[in-house]
Amino acid sequence: MKHRGIVMSRKGMVASAHSLISTSGLKVLNNGGNAIDAIIAMALTSNVVLPDMCNLGGDAFLLYYEAKTNKIYAINGSGGAPQKASLQYFQENGFKNVPKDGMLSVTIPGACDVYFEALDHFGTMTFNNVCQDAIELARNGVPASEKVVRHMHTDYEKMKRFKNLTNIYLKDGHPYEIGELLYNKDYATTLECLCKEGKDAFYKGEIAQKIVNYSHKHGGLIELEDLRDYHCQYVEPISVPYRDYQIIQLPPVSQGIIHLEEMNILNQFDMSKYKNDRASAIHLMVEAKKIAFHDRMKYFGDPDYVTNPVSEILTSEYGKKMANKIKMDRCINEYEELEFDEFSHTTSMVAVDKDGNAVSFIHSISATWGSGEIVDGTGILLNNRAGTGFNLTSGHPNVIAPGKKTMHTLNTYMVTDNQGRLCYVGNTPGGDNQPQWNMQTLCNIIDFGLDVQTALEEPKWADNHTIHEDGSVTHQLKIESQVGEEVLNQLKAMGHDLNVIEPYTCSGASQIIEIRKDGLRLGGSDPRADGCAMPEI
Repeated sequence: MKHRGIVMSRKGMVASAHSLISTSGLKVLNNGGNAIDAIIAMALTSNVVLPDMCNLGGDAFLLYYEAKTNKIYAINGSGGAPQKASLQYFQENGFKNVPKDGMLSVTIPGACDVYFEALDHFGTMTFNNVCQDAIELARNGVPASEKVVRHMHTDYEKMKRFKNLTNIYLKDGHPYEIGELLYNKDYATTLECLCKEGKDAFYKGEIAQKIVNYSHKHGGLIELEDLRDYHCQYVEPISVPYRDYQIIQLPPVSQGIIHLEEMNILNQFDMSKYKNDRASAIHLMVEAKKIAFHDRMKYFGDPDYVTNPVSEILTSEYGKKMANKIKMDRCINEYEELEFDEFSHTTSMVAVDKDGNAVSFIHSISATWGSGEIVDGTGILLNNRAGTGFNLTSGHPNVIAPGKKTMHTLNTYMVTDNQGRLCYVGNTPGGDNQPQWNMQTLCNIIDFGLDVQTALEEPKWADNHTIHEDGSVTHQLKIESQVGEEVLNQLKAMGHDLNVIEPYTCSGASQIIEIRKDGLRLGGSDPRADGCAMPEI
């Protein structure tokens, strides 16, 4: 039985992880904006509503479907390491790892450039038009949500180490109560500056100088040249056939390649026959995940620095080769893998307008509360993507280097039919869980015939792994208990080490909209988050 009904409309629709974010996008659609206008409004509002997840100091990726041409555009808004961030710098200063927070953990923010680029090329409204909700909420207060308050508690020790973070997002040094108003008046002022001066203020002007001054003051490496030279990138989407569909994703540095490799492996099996054999279905998906993540660690990185074997890995031949490694009665455990990033925090959203244009969007400051560093007088919380993505292993695809982009957890998908018509637009936050949860959603819909809301409410799992001091790797399958005792016992018999958790506690905030041939839109939103799908009337 579903927690929620399917949301339906014959016009536009939005879905996000918080009702205020969805409301902001719906307001834009109702005022005549298109899907891009709506999604950027939602992004800006989310920076206020979910300050633990995203900000102007983070990264952003999007896919845009243009209905009149059936063309899909992709933008990579990840930022590179500062030019001074060399492997030699970290080695000479005695670092064994890139710091997980503080200014040395920061990459150049790309989200702001994405907001302006998307509006300029595909939108119908101005930045000033779409940021008024964000300004109002930042200046006059937004009620602290349950999840934001929870992260004030779970990251309390981290938050206390950063003065500006403490001053804005702790109340007299302590976490807020649920529903108390959070203010970020400096952020409202920053948005007003961007309304007047455009993105040049962020990358070349007043805001850029404040970021650099703060970086210098707090031991960072960011210079004006790093910001001035930044531009988000148009990239060619990548895809893989799956049953009667094409699944489209972002190319590296996005982890979209991992989602597609998983689907390519599963395409070698008749998954539909496991509709009533949940243990076997989960086992197949878990094993496909392990193989794809092994390949991520081994092969993928910034294409300006690393040759990524995308086309080879997405061939049917490679999918068959990897599928042959999967045994139905036991687990794969022999792969050595690098550290698993289960706890990155992100938010994602989707929008479809009345004309059928659609956006799948995701942005993040990486870990909860990012680097912890809020630039003086701006309200801008900087990411810690360098700290969660780069390593200091010479020769590794993701070793840090000046200007280099780290391999990125953020990915976001669309699904078309074989004639290029958009059928589904979806995504989820969740660090390295994203490719796993996107895979589960699409198998639930395409292979098992579930509707969009039921697909998101199905029991969820996440395969996590631990690297031990001796270099060995062990896997643990975190799985929601409502899958049932019989299924749990079958998975144990296959060799899975289970961490059984309470129903609907596997986190994530998956969103999806289905676009049918007759124009009907059907929206689903994960009950594990505070969000919802909303229809245009």
